[in-house]
Amino acid sequence: MFRTLTLFCILIMVHTITMAQDSIPTPSQTDSIQIDTIVIRMPLVKIQQIPRSVNLTYPAVSFRRTKILDKKFKRFRVPSFWEKVNKITVNLNEVAFVNWNAGGNNSVSAIGDARFVRNYKFSYVQWDNELQIRYGINAQEGRKLRKSDDAIRFSSTFGYRRDTITNWYYSVKVNFNTQFSNGFKYPDRETPISSFMSPGYTFLGVGTSYISINQKFNLYISPVTQKATFVLDQNLANRGAFGVQKAILDADGNVVQEGKNVLLEFGFLVTNNWETQVTKNIGMRHRLSLYSDYLTSFGNIDIDWELNFNLVVNKYINANIGTHIIYDDDILFDEVKAVDGTITDPGKTRIQFKQLLGVGLAYNF
Repeated sequence: MFRTLTLFCILIMVHTITMAQDSIPTPSQTDSIQIDTIVIRMPLVKIQQIPRSVNLTYPAVSFRRTKILDKKFKRFRVPSFWEKVNKITVNLNEVAFVNWNAGGNNSVSAIGDARFVRNYKFSYVQWDNELQIRYGINAQEGRKLRKSDDAIRFSSTFGYRRDTITNWYYSVKVNFNTQFSNGFKYPDRETPISSFMSPGYTFLGVGTSYISINQKFNLYISPVTQKATFVLDQNLANRGAFGVQKAILDADGNVVQEGKNVLLEFGFLVTNNWETQVTKNIGMRHRLSLYSDYLTSFGNIDIDWELNFNLVVNKYINANIGTHIIYDDDILFDEVKAVDGTITDPGKTRIQFKQLLGVGLAYNF
């Protein structure tokens, strides 16, 4: 028994010695090849040619060489999504004669023009607003003052687009046009042919607009537009001016029923506004409005087209050349009356044309 146990212990010790690993690794043989870094130094070469733009002065900072700012430091401001234009222009024209053999009358004319623009654009929304006011007078030797220009125009267009890539918007547009004072067919100064809100035009419609990225080109198409013509001067309304229903008279010419002050129409409207620089100092502004009524005279188109060229001399002096064409089927000319005052011929529609040329002062703020 004792021999068996001793033999068993010896076998266990032999197995342990043969299966165990040495914790100290056997040192590996070093490589006999040694690699060193070789550094080759190039000799310094003196620069033969120095360009004129190179500054080899000692880069020292001296406060004696510093200068104060020419302009006031502008603090950072949060960018605004509003674009605004405030411009006032006064154009003058004067002619004087002294002992002029060919004859002529001294005259002075002046036209004031004020334009205010407020445009908002952010993401899917575009909102354009413009107000333009013009008034002009003309004074000639031996004559009273005459009106040469008179206009009040307001336009507002609200657009919404589905994404920020397209330039097409779903739009709602409102236009309003009228004038300041009475207009006469000179030399007659007793019977006005127009006045404030006589006529006055309002357009309200929905449609679609194409607005360029720089907002200088705007095309509006509306198949659903209501046009309202206002004639608040009752004398003009009784005569049926500007298309409103005229008064009903009895056999003696007395008014039995007053004329209407409002004419409502429903039709198709297309407008286009475009601004561009023809050359460096010449800018062009184009405005076109086309309207056709569905109910009474569909196919007959009312035209309102204005084209202006602005010639810039400097910041405050410029010249303006412009034309304005109007064709409205509701405005008649050359009315013929009988001796008793009855109208025998209501007249005909004619093309209205106005041309403007002036040099004056401009102020932007």
